[in-house]
Amino acid sequence: MSSPLLRHGAARYASHGEVAFLDDYPLRRNATEIHKRICLGLALGFLVACGPHAHIPLRPANLPDALAPTDSGALLARRLAPVLYLQPDETFPLERVVAVLHPVRRIIAYHLLWRDDVHGSWIPFTVPTDEEVLWVGYDTTYAPTDVWTYWHGRILHTPWPKSQVSIDVQWGKHGSLPRNVRQSDLPRPQTLNFFYAMTIFGEPDILLGDITRKGPLCFCHGYGRYREFTRPIILANRLDAIVRTEDPKPTLLEVFGSKYSNKHRWP
Repeated sequence: MSSPLLRHGAARYASHGEVAFLDDYPLRRNATEIHKRICLGLALGFLVACGPHAHIPLRPANLPDALAPTDSGALLARRLAPVLYLQPDETFPLERVVAVLHPVRRIIAYHLLWRDDVHGSWIPFTVPTDEEVLWVGYDTTYAPTDVWTYWHGRILHTPWPKSQVSIDVQWGKHGSLPRNVRQSDLPRPQTLNFFYAMTIFGEPDILLGDITRKGPLCFCHGYGRYREFTRPIILANRLDAIVRTEDPKPTLLEVFGSKYSNKHRWP
């Protein structure tokens, strides 16, 4: 039979955390917590591994509705095609571009397919590519007079001074802005300040996305560089298809693949 002194000593050890000799409850508790963390890690790894992957089809050799290169509509679409200005640290490439002339209205849609989006790409069942849209309106002289851009669920509009259309493209998210737009004109809370903050607070999301596909690890610069748009892409040289239709979905399915965002067709 153990003495009171030994029992007192064991209790004293317990008060200092050396509890294995007295009661194994804390050991069971620690094992349970470790098990929960392992299960959580495995579940998160499974979700990330099951994240969507982009499957962009080969460029179709023949599209039934595509305009011939010498068609007047095709020439106009190339002439009015905007110049994109990317942020210099942009990682995701522009994969496909489809120009769509409206059959009645004087407006041309330019559907852009980017390889991916910086946020949320690891989430299962999300769309694995990033479609953006911009529109150019023109007058009877075929000069550009209006520009609409898709900006995170909203359509921005600005009159255009009958000159080359230029568009600034946001880092990672690819929201489209008329060149040199005033920041105060952007709808709140969808400002560049907000999305820059999201590159900081959303860093875990960015890192998870990098597990499923190659992408940036962070936006590793300040706000001033976030607002730089200095890498030009001339869309006139990048048009994969030009069609004249009110409903471009069949063409977009052929060129973009079966899974794309299917955003607004017309403003």
